[in-house]
Amino acid sequence: MGVAIRRATEDDRAALVRLLDLAFMDDPVSGWVFPDLAHRRRTHAGLMAAFVDIALAQGWADMTEDGTAAALWLSVPGAEAAAAVKTDAGDAPAQLRAAVDPDNERVEKIGRLTSAAHPRGRAHEYLWMIAVEPARQGEGLGTALMTPVLDRCDRDGEAAYLEASSARSRGLYERLGFTCHGSGITLPDGPTMWPMWRDPQGG
Repeated sequence: MGVAIRRATEDDRAALVRLLDLAFMDDPVSGWVFPDLAHRRRTHAGLMAAFVDIALAQGWADMTEDGTAAALWLSVPGAEAAAAVKTDAGDAPAQLRAAVDPDNERVEKIGRLTSAAHPRGRAHEYLWMIAVEPARQGEGLGTALMTPVLDRCDRDGEAAYLEASSARSRGLYERLGFTCHGSGITLPDGPTMWPMWRDPQGG
């Protein structure tokens, strides 16, 4: 039996924030952004809420019907399309830090590092975050969430991109056709993230 997946709506916001908070609380990157555990427990959900709001406003979120897994996606335009669109987004990493945790420079730092590593010039679907409840990890829910989007990318001749936050997730993405893009993002005194690119697969 397949995994039932649906497009999330604003009504799912609280459930999505709860899921991301739970799934990433012990992630190495979250631990770097919020090294103090007590502070992380107070503040981490606010960062996840900001991510959910951006995805719902500018991209989309897919989630399993039972709410145990979700993926946040953004469609990134090619160079010509991006140049034709006027934006007043301003300094997004600084704005995120100001909104979520003003005294924590790492909130801003990680935004700048991932932005600098993000490939430019070619349209692609960006898997911003994918979350699975810890008790359900290893059941293939992440792959089930990604497969419909990757299949569409293959049909439409479109690329996909993501940043793997652990060696385990990097291996999963490699099995789905992603390859490392450029050098890793090494967080100062912290873990490494791996930018990964996937060209459309022939078939």
